Amino acid sequence: MEQDAVSLMKEAAGKAVVDKMVKCGMKLGLGTGSTAIHAIRRVGELLEQKTLYDICVFATSFQTEMECEKLNIPFYSLNSKELSSGLDLTIDGADEVDPNNHLIKGGGGALLIEKLAAYASTDYAIIIDESKLTDQLGGGFPVPLEVIPAARVQVIRALEKLGASVTLREALRKAGPVITEHGNIILDFRFNFLIDPPLMEADLNQIPGVVENGFFTRNPPIVFIARSDGTIETREH
Repeated sequence: MEQDAVSLMKEAAGKAVVDKMVKCGMKLGLGTGSTAIHAIRRVGELLEQKTLYDICVFATSFQTEMECEKLNIPFYSLNSKELSSGLDLTIDGADEVDPNNHLIKGGGGALLIEKLAAYASTDYAIIIDESKLTDQLGGGFPVPLEVIPAARVQVIRALEKLGASVTLREALRKAGPVITEHGNIILDFRFNFLIDPPLMEADLNQIPGVVENGFFTRNPPIVFIARSDGTIETREH
């Protein structure tokens, strides 16, 4: 599929989720990446038109914070008094979505704070194009793990014992590994056999040195799927 067509599909889905789910007075989590950015821009557009007001936003990455700054969207820490009671809704993208609306996220390296937002939210919405749908997580798109650097070898060894193939995520415009906003590294892994994503999400975080993993199963979202025929399908768990 042409890249321009995919971008238009993501834009349509981003607008659809904001128009349907975002209300005045909300405490709103905004995700990271090439899909979530369309929802961020729609929020900014509605704020500028004054059809949306009195929202407090939690941004899941430095990239999202910068986009909010550019669009005059007010954002806060989850530790602030404005957001300390949690979020009403978080909107984000995903790398893969299975039939149970379980997700793999973290292709952009922001999985730790994206999961913090997802699990602090009453409602959760995911925007994808149809290419992100899969029958089984963990075999196609790699699952990311954010890991403290000192634990790299031990975590790789533990993953290989589970039967996973593991790679250290390398940076594109610098020598060496990707370093997250929290000073950690990312390991990407795949399984060549069927797994139970909720069980695997819990088990991976028991490995010493793992900060967080890219399975998102505990708060299944409403998924907005942009189809190549121009339609937006909404799928609930």
